[in-house]
Amino acid sequence: MPATRPPDGGARAAAVLILLVVTVVVVDATTGPELHISSFMGIAPLVAALRCSFRWTLVVAAVYLGCLTYVDILTVPDWAPASRVVGVFGAALVAVFALVLCRTRLQREALHARTSLVADTVQRAVLRELPLRAGPVEAYGFYVSAQEGARVGGDIFEAVETPHGLRLMIGDVQGKGMPAIGAGLDVLASFREAAHYQESLESIAERMEQALARYNTRSAAQGSDERFVTALLMEVRGTGEGRVLSCGHIPYYLVRRGVVHERRDGEGALPLGLGPLVAERRRSARVRPEPDDWVVLCTDGVTEARGRDGTFYPLRDRLSAWTHLPPADLARTLRADLEAFTRGDLKDDATALIVRRSVAL
Repeated sequence: MPATRPPDGGARAAAVLILLVVTVVVVDATTGPELHISSFMGIAPLVAALRCSFRWTLVVAAVYLGCLTYVDILTVPDWAPASRVVGVFGAALVAVFALVLCRTRLQREALHARTSLVADTVQRAVLRELPLRAGPVEAYGFYVSAQEGARVGGDIFEAVETPHGLRLMIGDVQGKGMPAIGAGLDVLASFREAAHYQESLESIAERMEQALARYNTRSAAQGSDERFVTALLMEVRGTGEGRVLSCGHIPYYLVRRGVVHERRDGEGALPLGLGPLVAERRRSARVRPEPDDWVVLCTDGVTEARGRDGTFYPLRDRLSAWTHLPPADLARTLRADLEAFTRGDLKDDATALIVRRSVAL
């Protein structure tokens, strides 16, 4: 990958620096030897090294060196030859240092760009880009990592069409940002596999918990923290038949005929990773979706986001005012409002999915 540069190679910045150098030199040449201010213009090639392409840095450095040479040799008649040589040599050192600095900066930018590209590709492989599409269902929404610069973190989600119907999952790994990715990836991969082959949501959750248990065993052996994961699983088979299973996850929101309902179907089970603490097996709940229903799934990074006054984000109230919006517009509006509410200071990964049918099932 070539070294990264500003859009114009820094031409405008270079032009300003060249004009500044020339102006100072002209002033210096006309004010006599008592005021020798050109020597302070060594800052110009250094600024170019930090802002411009190598070519434009070379131009600025050359203009600076030429102007300083002209001033030191022709306009300061009282200087001894040794002083003139020292002045020109010092200007040459500044010019060379600026070129080396620019080259080093461009190499580091190129390395950073390559590293970022690899990291971005890996992170895209962990979570599919929104909107998700699985059969007749579309899931719009957003995901914001609490760790700056990270595309993924502790929240996971997926929607897949399987022989057993449409299956959705949203989860929240204990912790946030990059440290939670390992556990989330194992649980997500397990869901993607189990959703196609397991007959029930309970069996899928069991497979996800087994994957998390293996991850925690490896983490404990390496001296890292063990983690648990809250998850909400949903399944739709045909028209008007569905099931929901919550593994310690927060409620979801059902929008039916323009009214927002907070639903706690399938609650009662512990988060993944904590299931072995109780003998009772997880049980899903049966639901009966209507053709025009749509749901909003989220993680607690949304519902527990706090405003400046310490209040929680009023998700249900916000949704009630926006039920007329198309899913894509609702996702954008919700994200913008959440960021405005928190003033961009999210303390946890935040995910919201607006799930509805694109065509009748």
